[in-house]
Amino acid sequence: MNGFFDIPSDLQHSYPGLIGLHLREALLPVLAGLVLALPLAQLCVRFRWLYPPVLGATTILYAVPSLAFFVVLIDYTGQTELTVMIPLAVYSLVVLVPAIVDGVRSVPQETLAAATAMGFGPVRRYVQVQLPIAVPAIIAGLRVATVSSISLVSVGTLIGNQGALGNLLADAQKYDRPELAVNSVITTAVLAIACDALLVLLRVVLTPWMPSGARRRPKTGARQPLPARPQDVTR
Repeated sequence: MNGFFDIPSDLQHSYPGLIGLHLREALLPVLAGLVLALPLAQLCVRFRWLYPPVLGATTILYAVPSLAFFVVLIDYTGQTELTVMIPLAVYSLVVLVPAIVDGVRSVPQETLAAATAMGFGPVRRYVQVQLPIAVPAIIAGLRVATVSSISLVSVGTLIGNQGALGNLLADAQKYDRPELAVNSVITTAVLAIACDALLVLLRVVLTPWMPSGARRRPKTGARQPLPARPQDVTR
């Protein structure tokens, strides 16, 4: 067990330090993606013709492998955390933009008409009416983006030990210590599950107006659709 947590000195981090680094490299891009996606989604809702090209552009960027992004960025940002985080922020847009657009479009027209009659302008109506009602859809998108980002951080090990917990995979082979690989996989999975659970809790806190039964999966015989699966770490 001691070897499990015995982190090689070349990583320059303790076990808790690697966890903190991994969370920083994974969650900051999702936050940046959310900040970009909110106004972009509103533009897509307001101008419906804009949604297909925006969705197409984000999908094309999502299809670009991480390594190709690194090759382009490394001349400008070097072998740093920023080189890892920029692609992750871009990847999050393909999940967050459709989630926000669908959530905002689900707001009943009667609600929007009532808000307009009360003197709400477009921005105030978006922030105080549409976004709160769209919270469940937004959180659903954040859950997929967050889990995907946590898994993809490990690719950063390809550009000079910028993969946080993923660096343990390289050191496992370098020092012939398979327990380091097990540590990396288990810790990354636990972080993803913990962050997903926190987002579910956040959804419950932010939607007190929802009936408790609406937060649980309906108990029917109908087969529920499978959630979107995060991209593989080896993209």
